[in-house]
Amino acid sequence: MLLLALDTATPAVTVALHDGSAVVAASSQVDARRHGELLLPAVDRVLAEAGVELPSVTALVVGTGPGPYTGLRVGLMTADTLGLALGVPVHGVCTLDGLAHAAGLDGPFAVATDARRKEVYWARYADPRTRVSGPAVDRPADIADELAGLPVVGAGARLYPDAFPDGRDPEHVSAAALASVAAERLRAGVALDPPRPLYLRRPDAQVPKNYKVVTPQ
Repeated sequence: MLLLALDTATPAVTVALHDGSAVVAASSQVDARRHGELLLPAVDRVLAEAGVELPSVTALVVGTGPGPYTGLRVGLMTADTLGLALGVPVHGVCTLDGLAHAAGLDGPFAVATDARRKEVYWARYADPRTRVSGPAVDRPADIADELAGLPVVGAGARLYPDAFPDGRDPEHVSAAALASVAAERLRAGVALDPPRPLYLRRPDAQVPKNYKVVTPQ
């Protein structure tokens, strides 16, 4: 097993290689505006660090979000394209599951990332491996009571400390965590998600409803 994992659902552009037992190499850069520019060089860098050629990869793992439309689709389209070119499967993992895994908390907790528009993407966990609700998108004040007393992992807690006073790291997801989640599920025979985006809402850009009609003279 040689899993190439990547995620662009948060401001982090993150890539990792996992051999089925451990992470072999990883790279993460935080830049919300350069996902497309940074992702493939990061793939090349991780493969070079591991001393592995791309055709040796046996499967792709991609974060499915939730996340902003533009950033999220960069990772998903790249994973789909690489998987098609290599003839290998492409597995999806919820980005929030990766954050939950990396947090390593024992008891109940939540994960919240920045959804913009003064909202967060969030989910609730019984432990690092068990999501019990979500993912969903809401305003922090609307879910503060529901998550009261719980640690909240991710950038959402840092952005809205009044709603989530017990904020925890990591702030952004890492592909290393996503790869570890995928490898663990594959070893256990658990079916992974398809590589389909969890947008949860419509994109910011909208097609104009009324076009100006121009007739030739």
